Amino acid sequence: MTTQQGSLDTAAPLAPDITAPAPPEGLSAAQRLLSLQRRFPLVQLLLTVAVLGWGAAAMPGFLDPTSLRSVLVLCALTGLASIGQTLVVLIRGIDLSLAGFIVAGAVTVTQFGDVPGVPLPVMLVLAVVCGGATGGLVGYLCHRFAIHPIIVTLAAGSIAVGVTAVLSGGGTGAGAPGWVVRLSAPMSSTFGLPVPPVVVIWGLAVVAVSVLLHRTRSGRRLLATGASPVAAELAHISTRKVWVTVYAVSAALAILAGVVLAGFAGNVDNRLGNPYLFQSIAAVVLGGTAFGGPGSYTRTTVGVLLLTTVSTVLVGLGFQEADQQILNGVVILAAMALYGRERRLRDQV
Repeated sequence: MTTQQGSLDTAAPLAPDITAPAPPEGLSAAQRLLSLQRRFPLVQLLLTVAVLGWGAAAMPGFLDPTSLRSVLVLCALTGLASIGQTLVVLIRGIDLSLAGFIVAGAVTVTQFGDVPGVPLPVMLVLAVVCGGATGGLVGYLCHRFAIHPIIVTLAAGSIAVGVTAVLSGGGTGAGAPGWVVRLSAPMSSTFGLPVPPVVVIWGLAVVAVSVLLHRTRSGRRLLATGASPVAAELAHISTRKVWVTVYAVSAALAILAGVVLAGFAGNVDNRLGNPYLFQSIAAVVLGGTAFGGPGSYTRTTVGVLLLTTVSTVLVGLGFQEADQQILNGVVILAAMALYGRERRLRDQV
């Protein structure tokens, strides 16, 4: 067992996406493309480019810098909300409490920013700590008592919204502070560059999460837990600790995502996080990350780009929010059917 643990902890750094082995020699062009698709979401990326072309052809000015900056802001918001969901899916879980914690973060920055004697940064730290503790408890309960995460996370999300409503007296505040609004304003800049700060934050998050998952010991333990919990335990990995940590991180990140969303939305209510809950699940699945792996946040990023681009084009063409919800449901069902069949075929081989 010591040898197994040592090999896991001292192994050479993994590639950015370990979704499949390198393609062997002698394969046909179609087989090579399929192998490449397993390693990187090439089809999703090509579809994103195609949808951008469709939008440019159907709506003059769609590819103007101002329009593209708005699309990137929408991508960044969904991408930040999808970080925790990606980590949870990689360990064979799901997090439906994300919407509740987003509301808690948004209300914190809009309602508790003027508490006498307590600076807003202190309130944010308290919110993140409380959210992380609640998320950690969710992970513990799910693992310790083998309860499906859907049940526990739904309860945790409801509790988060309820506690926030009680502490705020049912109010949501007049609006986010100016610095929060500037984070996600499409026309804002970052150190003089014409890029909104939230897009820069998302870009840094993509790099940080990818490095964490594939270049660190903690990331290898997380991936091992999702790939095979039994094998992970035999390698002396505390899968319970992984579950507690991942759900704690997911909740804390949802709180922070709620802060940014408060600045973007302006008005905050108990339904603020609902669209991002389903978009986060759709982006993870559409990107090709399966429950328990293989997968990566890089894949989720491509899924976010495709999903947001399609939604933006549909809105520009006059489709309603209900149409987008139908699209999200169809995407999740189709992607799950496709990747589920692919895994069964791979297991047979």
